Amino acid sequence: MRAYLNKYRDQPKTLRAYTKEVERFLLWSVVARGKALSSLVVDGCEAYEDFLKNPDPRFVGERFSRNSPRWRPFASENLSPESQRYAVRALLAAFTWLVNVRYLAGNPWKAVNDSKIVQRETAMHIHRALPADLWRRLRNELDKRSDVDDDIKRARQWRVVRAALLLMGDSGLRREEAADAQRGKLRVSVNGSLERPVWELTVIGKRNKERTVPVSIATLEALKAHWSDRGRDFMAPTDLLNSSAPLLSPVAIPRTPASHVKHHQRSSEGEKGYSADGINRSISRMLTIIVETMDDLSLDERVILGAVNAHAMRQTFGTQSVADEVPVDVVQKVLGHASLQTTSIYVQAEKKRVLEEVAGYYARRANASTSGERGN
Repeated sequence: MRAYLNKYRDQPKTLRAYTKEVERFLLWSVVARGKALSSLVVDGCEAYEDFLKNPDPRFVGERFSRNSPRWRPFASENLSPESQRYAVRALLAAFTWLVNVRYLAGNPWKAVNDSKIVQRETAMHIHRALPADLWRRLRNELDKRSDVDDDIKRARQWRVVRAALLLMGDSGLRREEAADAQRGKLRVSVNGSLERPVWELTVIGKRNKERTVPVSIATLEALKAHWSDRGRDFMAPTDLLNSSAPLLSPVAIPRTPASHVKHHQRSSEGEKGYSADGINRSISRMLTIIVETMDDLSLDERVILGAVNAHAMRQTFGTQSVADEVPVDVVQKVLGHASLQTTSIYVQAEKKRVLEEVAGYYARRANASTSGERGN
């Protein structure tokens, strides 16, 4: 199976997803069925498909590092139908490869019926996007904590999280794209001017498709501060920089075996960037502090911020840019959507917000009118 997964070594997101599905199946095969992978036939594959609908509690637990004894292959007992079908199709592809290389004589997954999934009108949910006012206040709070936190180590953490949030919230990057972003791919655009320079970043997105996104001045300043924490000059001439240096890199290395393996050679081989999951964990950890300690937050706003993850910032860019009347085709290009229909979901969200605001206005006006009549 390692040889099969090695096919995807240049596609980290696909490799991570396929590895998860293959490992889950292997663990189930050995623990629940007591059989090697090569001994499973159709009834075993069908049993695993049923298992996915209701995983054994022994396989389910909170998210922990793979090196932790508390790690479990499933984080939830309720896998969505889409996740179940994805698992089956990933295993079908893996077994097809095993047949092609003569490891197996046949592929039992071919005899397993594919689950029927209802195609929803809107498959993408953007409910985690931050409202404009809350996003503005969060940015201000991040600036304040990055500049005045008395704890030097924690101030560095605020600065790297600020840079990550702005990179995704102002440029619409996916967390994988932010993790893989390199200094050599960030440059001044030829479309700017000396008075008003425009910076742009080239990233590799889904389906290995390259795209170039604009980078805000606020993001640029946040990156400069983060690089200063790393002892690096962000604005040094390009020929003096390591062009492959990650835009975002941990300023404090966790004391875990996995982190040690990844980062112990950083002094000789150059800095190592965050993983996509690492960015997500850092954001969640620091935003939890904000939720608990930031003044002037309503209960609803604390709930919203408590649910924010890396992808929510990409959604925030989509909703706020559409609300600010940026043309939808421009938003599509920045986000890297293959279809304009996907981007139009943000337009529908803005229409919904407008209708809700006007409905609230009608309700307030009606209440005021009723109160006036009673006063008379």
